[in-house]
Amino acid sequence: MELVDLSVPVETGMPVYPGDPEVSAAPALTVARDGVNVLGLHLGSQSGTHVDAPFHIDDALPALGELPLSRFAGPAVVADARGLAPRSPIGAGLLDGLAWPPGGDAPIVLVATGWSAHWGSESYLGHPYLTEEAAALLAGRGVRTVGIDALSVDPTPADDFPAHRVLCGAHAVIAENLTGLDRLLDAQAGGRPIEVWMMPLRLDGADGAPVRAVARIG
Repeated sequence: MELVDLSVPVETGMPVYPGDPEVSAAPALTVARDGVNVLGLHLGSQSGTHVDAPFHIDDALPALGELPLSRFAGPAVVADARGLAPRSPIGAGLLDGLAWPPGGDAPIVLVATGWSAHWGSESYLGHPYLTEEAAALLAGRGVRTVGIDALSVDPTPADDFPAHRVLCGAHAVIAENLTGLDRLLDAQAGGRPIEVWMMPLRLDGADGAPVRAVARIG
């Protein structure tokens, strides 16, 4: 068994979606002054590696605390969308051939764009993104958890969020800012099973929350 961390570190000045709260992490208490170390954090619900609840795009859809824990853990398959040009659409054709793990239930689908290599640079904003048709294909096949190693499943910045609308409208959750998906693609190519955990902070009523995303390779 091998565990793979799929999360970016939370640190002051880390990349955020344009307009989201900036992240800061600094000592609030110290052993020298207060007898204990306590870190003070300021961040948004969409900071770093995080999940979106359907409520993120529609007040009428389920908030984070209304979702079953099964949305955040389970067998996973990885779609290889690497090598695309900046701001390229990821169409349904790239996802249609995904093989489901044994058991028949829809797995967690992770989309590997390779864009995590640009984390921390201006290029990170120019990531590939899911088309509305690709999102509809996944939702139609029963997928209720979709992750991507990019800032969003839609373009950044965007005037509309069609992939979010389709997936959230199906009560799916979306994980963004994943990293380390290359390792999962290698394991998948070798026939090794993959399970993923992306458990959010318990923020009932929230639009989403940061997660520590981890994969287990069998």
